[in-house]
Amino acid sequence: MIKRFFILSSLCMVLGVSAQKSHTVVQGDNPYNIAKKYGITVDELLKLNPKHKDGKLAIGDVLTVKTDKTATAAVTKSAPAEKATVNTSTTSLGKIVLQPKQTIYGITKQYRISETDLRKLNPELDSHMKIGDEITLPLASIKKYGGDQQAVTAEKHAEPPVEKNITTITPTTVTTAVEGESYVIQSKDNYYRITKQFGISQQDLYALNPGLEEKGLKPGDTIRIKRSNTAANNTPVAETSNPKAKMDSGNEKSTSSSNVAAGDDYVTYTVQQGDTVFSIVNKFGVSIDELIALNPDLSHGLKTGMVLKIKKQDAAYIKKNGDALSVILMLPFGYSTNETQYRSMALDFLTGAKLAIERNARGGQKLDIKIVDSGNEASFRNSLTQINPDNTDLIIGPFFKSNVIDVLDFTKNQKIPIVAPFANSPELYNYSNLIIVETNNQTYADKIVEEVKGVYSDQKIYIVADAKKEDANYIKAGLEKAVKNPNIIMVNSPADIQPDQNMMTGQSAPVIAILANDDNAAGDAFANRIAAISKEVQGVKAFSMFYSPTFEKRVDELSQASLVYLMDRKINTDGNFEKEILAAYKNKYCKTPPKYAIVGFDVMNDMLTRENKKGEIFKQMNKVQTQLATKFEFVKSKANGAYVNTGYRVIRLVP
Repeated sequence: MIKRFFILSSLCMVLGVSAQKSHTVVQGDNPYNIAKKYGITVDELLKLNPKHKDGKLAIGDVLTVKTDKTATAAVTKSAPAEKATVNTSTTSLGKIVLQPKQTIYGITKQYRISETDLRKLNPELDSHMKIGDEITLPLASIKKYGGDQQAVTAEKHAEPPVEKNITTITPTTVTTAVEGESYVIQSKDNYYRITKQFGISQQDLYALNPGLEEKGLKPGDTIRIKRSNTAANNTPVAETSNPKAKMDSGNEKSTSSSNVAAGDDYVTYTVQQGDTVFSIVNKFGVSIDELIALNPDLSHGLKTGMVLKIKKQDAAYIKKNGDALSVILMLPFGYSTNETQYRSMALDFLTGAKLAIERNARGGQKLDIKIVDSGNEASFRNSLTQINPDNTDLIIGPFFKSNVIDVLDFTKNQKIPIVAPFANSPELYNYSNLIIVETNNQTYADKIVEEVKGVYSDQKIYIVADAKKEDANYIKAGLEKAVKNPNIIMVNSPADIQPDQNMMTGQSAPVIAILANDDNAAGDAFANRIAAISKEVQGVKAFSMFYSPTFEKRVDELSQASLVYLMDRKINTDGNFEKEILAAYKNKYCKTPPKYAIVGFDVMNDMLTRENKKGEIFKQMNKVQTQLATKFEFVKSKANGAYVNTGYRVIRLVP
């Protein structure tokens, strides 16, 4: 039986920064310190100022440093992203005051605005959804659809927003290093974020924390780190096996025949006369921010003879099939074995995938698609004979973990990019050419712990577990580290959730209730119990790792407990891109797309839009892209490991 999966698109808060629009260059300024001053990256600064893309600045130059960030997905011409319906360069804007029970979804419906446009106008939307907060909207929409809720202010944007490809992050309380030696791991941390924040390599991190590579990063654990300004100075340069290739660690010019030496996680390069930061990043295919993260001293300028650490990039996969991208889609139809258990699922997946294929082909992408019946697990190896590894550029599927491993082993010499739509297991994380689409439950559990920590105030905590109790135990362990003196009770049924009793007054006191069971019946029972308790006592807080259909039907009741739940997919029916895809599917198949058709479209369209003309899909994995219903935000599971989707969506019901 295939494991139920959740691939969530996150509606995370985009960090708000200075409203400053321009900066006049003064003596001592460089791209790095200007970007740092305004809370943006060097890459973003240069994109905002294309005339200075070479990084050369003169005193008196005026730079655009607008820092309003949006989470617009990056796309190619073959798959345009959701089209903005609000032109903020010319549209008059106003503000409304948030009323009780108003939600993001409700605002988009009432004011006929897509969620993408709403977030463009309100970059800090998720942190400004409390009653009384002001929300920016097109003034015309407020006047037309606001009814009694008219604009409190009016304004006009003088310049259009600059869209940037950025990764949104969930707001967390960042624990800084203590005396430059230790750091408490946060729920959204990964190796890349930690090494970038503290300017050390992953190899150094493992050396400072024996056993960390095997154990992994766990929220609440304390690890040893080094400060950025000492990491570059104190870390010895890695040596290669060839003594002649050893790099100089001083400021003198290297006398070796090669200026590049290899380490485990990075290569080193000795700066030559005439080098610039931009020539170096172009040479090695890294971003300026990645270069500075490993070499903090670059903020003081580039000097001949400097030894720079440069992050190793995944080997570019170059397509083999001429101009066309050769794609194999492996689906468990079971025709060869006459097993129909997964056939309807596979057929639905195929309908969505075909829509994405046709869409990208119309956009000019040359595709050679082959569909392989992967049969069942017993007959799977026979299906491998239909694959020519020397003439294949991308494999999407198969569905099951054991089959994915078989394909990885079969193609290990070619390192073909392989996409696993559903399989997600730690044993898959060792394959550098694997792209895992399914977000694991641990990611959702970490988010629940973070949410509970934010509202916890000595309440009794109930966790409703399923039969296996894996998710519930994980949440319990996380809360025991995250909050002080937790009183946690694990129950098998929502009926066992009881209001606490105040020992002083004898009156009922509020509790925190968490659902860690993905069964819809458990969701119904949880909603019933939370609604009943909320009528009895005020201040109850409810959280759910999983979505249940009843949550959308009982918004008014559950909002009294400020229910926060995580959701796999939700289509924004007001978005132009989504409307276009839904209409195309209905026109082609005479019905709305079922669940697995949505998955098929999202996976295929996301992968095809990451492919460039050379088939170098791994160079595009840093892009955050939202498809019909799914947000894809890939991170490396570990150094030289698989790419794993970490996207999820947070739904908050506000009383």
